[in-house]
Amino acid sequence: MEIKLYDKILLKDKREGVIIEIYKQGEGYEVEFMVDNTGEYPEYETETIKHEDIEKVIN
Repeated sequence: MEIKLYDKILLKDKREGVIIEIYKQGEGYEVEFMVDNTGEYPEYETETIKHEDIEKVIN
């Protein structure tokens, strides 16, 4: 599957995130996850993942 910048994805561990950087297509990506949406400003964290961690593209 081809991943594009800003694609919303579902990981195999059931977390949803948005691709914010592609290091190398089919290998590595930087993903942003929303971790808290209860305050005035939502909190996000980023993580580097491998292509095989992705279950599917949501959008």
